Amino acid sequence: MAGNPERRAALVDAGVEVLAREGARGLTFRAVDAAAKVPVGTASNYFTGRDDLLRQIDARLHTRLAPDPQALAELMQRPKDRSLVTALMRDLMARAVRDRTGHLALLEMRLEATRRPGLRASYTRSVRAELEYGMRFHREAGLPGGDETVVVLYLAMLGLILEHLTLPGVLDGALPDATVPEGLVERIVATVVPRE
Repeated sequence: MAGNPERRAALVDAGVEVLAREGARGLTFRAVDAAAKVPVGTASNYFTGRDDLLRQIDARLHTRLAPDPQALAELMQRPKDRSLVTALMRDLMARAVRDRTGHLALLEMRLEATRRPGLRASYTRSVRAELEYGMRFHREAGLPGGDETVVVLYLAMLGLILEHLTLPGVLDGALPDATVPEGLVERIVATVVPRE
């Protein structure tokens, strides 16, 4: 395996682009090479196979889509109440919109995991670790609600992100007094997170 970390990172990011644009069936080493603008055969020098590439895309996406540490630190200076949870969910939604490609690639990873048992096990572990981190973060920060609140927020926000990034027109006007997605984020938090 080739050892140039910058080239590997560029190939993984190109893989994210291909996965989001073409789906899992279009994710070939040749397509990754083309997206990264490198000679044909380069990706095959960096990944042992398609599953290896998918696992590395998974790891990269969890880093790429994570909150900005400075922005998170600033948010966490606020009172630990429902309005802070709303701000955190707004930040999540803003990151999803800002890196639409990354989130679409995550959705493609979910679909591909239904077809590939090895990827399913690996991807389930990484997504479960993220969920457990979210529950631990919520508890340690002293935010309102417990693990159940985090799980329901996770499911609701996942649904909102899915709709907004794939079929945004579905939600337009669904709730006349709620803008998409900002007003829906507020509605989700108000419905799920207990009052202080």
